Amino acid sequence: MSGLATKHEQILKYIEELAVGEKISVRKIAKNLQVSEGTAYRAIKDAEIVGFVSTIKRVGTIRIERKQKDSIEKLTYAEIVNMIDGQVLGGRAGLHKSLNKFVIGAMTVEAMERYTDAGNLVIVGNRVDAQELALERGAAVLITGGFDTMDLVKKLADDKELPILSTTYDTFTVATMINRAIFDQLIKKEVVFVEDILTPLEKTAYLNTSDRVEDWYKKETVTGHSRFPVVNKAMRLSGMITSKDVIDKNLSISIERVMTKNPLTVGPKMSVASVSHMMIWEGIEVIPVVKEDLTLIGIVSRQDILKSLQMIQRQPQIGETIDDTITNQLIEKPNDETSELDFQFTVTPQMTNNIGTLSYGVFTQIVCDVVQQKLFSLKKRNVAIENISIYFLKPIQMDATIVIKPRILEIGRKAGKIDIELYLEGILVGKALVACQMMER
Repeated sequence: MSGLATKHEQILKYIEELAVGEKISVRKIAKNLQVSEGTAYRAIKDAEIVGFVSTIKRVGTIRIERKQKDSIEKLTYAEIVNMIDGQVLGGRAGLHKSLNKFVIGAMTVEAMERYTDAGNLVIVGNRVDAQELALERGAAVLITGGFDTMDLVKKLADDKELPILSTTYDTFTVATMINRAIFDQLIKKEVVFVEDILTPLEKTAYLNTSDRVEDWYKKETVTGHSRFPVVNKAMRLSGMITSKDVIDKNLSISIERVMTKNPLTVGPKMSVASVSHMMIWEGIEVIPVVKEDLTLIGIVSRQDILKSLQMIQRQPQIGETIDDTITNQLIEKPNDETSELDFQFTVTPQMTNNIGTLSYGVFTQIVCDVVQQKLFSLKKRNVAIENISIYFLKPIQMDATIVIKPRILEIGRKAGKIDIELYLEGILVGKALVACQMMER
C-alpha cells in the first residue's frame, strides 16, 4: 500500500511540474510513469480537486494555474467553458488563462475599442468584425446564440492563444451565469478551511506505533507539547496519545498499547467553523488532519482555530451572503429603563418566505447573531450555539422593524442559557430559548 501511495504522490508532482496549458491524459501518464491507468486516473482526479487541472467537455484535461486565496475571484476560460456548456472553436492553448472582467459587445466596433483590453472576455453574437477586434486587443471571445465563426477568426485565436468559445445561451443568460460564479467565488474566498491554517506534516510532532512510552517523554521534552498523533509505517493515522495515556505506565510499553485508537479526525476541506464546534463539543485541544485513506498531513490546534476566527472577523466581506445581510441589519439599541442592550432589525424582502412574512431560517439566524453579540459584550468571544427553541407568536411582515430583547437566564465559564423576545410595535411576536457553550483561551 505504501508503494501505491508513493506512486500517487509522484504522479501529482509530475502533473504539478507540467507547463500550464499542457494537455493531460490517463494513458499518457500511465505510459510515462509506468503505472496502471487506474492509478493515473485517481491521481488526475486528486489534481483536479487541488486545482492543478481542469477537465472540459469535448476538449479534455489540461494543466491550469492553481488559484491563490487572494485571486480566487478570477475565473479561467476553462471554467467558463464548463459553466456555459460551451464549445471551444479556437485558441485552446489559452484555456488556462484567467479573465479580469467580461465585456458585452452590444455596441459599434469603434465604441468597443475603448472598452476592450487584454485579459477581458468579450461576449458577442455573430459579428466577425467584433470578434477580430477583441482578439487583436488581447481579449478572448464568447459567441452567444450557438453561432460558429469564420476560419480566419479561429486561426487568429490559435495564433494569439486566446480562446474563442461558443454557447447556445443568449447574452443576458451568459452574463448572469458568469456574474453568479464570480459572486460565489468571492463568498468562498472568505471561508477559511482547515488546509489554510493547519500545521503541515513537516512541522508536526508525531510518534510511530513501534515507539515506546519513553519516546513520548523525549518528544514532550523537545517540543513542550503533550499531545501527539500516532502513525504506522505507511504514515496512516493509528491513534492519538496524550499525558493521561502514559501516566504511571512502564517506559518500555509500546505506544500502540496505551494510545487512544480511532481518534476524531478532520479533512483539509472542512471549514474552520465546523472544526471549532467539534473541538468545543468534544473538549479536545488537537485534531489530526488526514486524507481519505487516513494518511496524516498535519494537525490543527485550538490555538490555530482561535487565531483564524479572529482573522475572519477582521476581514472585509466582499461577497456578501444572506447571513452578512442579516448581521448588517442588526442595530444595537441600549434600553434606558433596564440598562440592558437591545437590538433593532428591519425585515427586507429577501428575508421573507413565499407569503411575504419573516422566514423561519432568517428568524433563527437573527437569534444566533443576537446571542453572539450579547455574549461578546460580556467578553465571551468564542461561542458555539448548542440548541435553539423558537416560537412564532404572530407573523412578521415585510418592512417591519422589530425590537429584539436578549436576557441572560444562566451563564457560567463554559455554558449559558439566553431568552430572546421579539417585539413589533410593543407587541410580543416571537420567542426563543438558546443554550450555548463558550470556548475560552
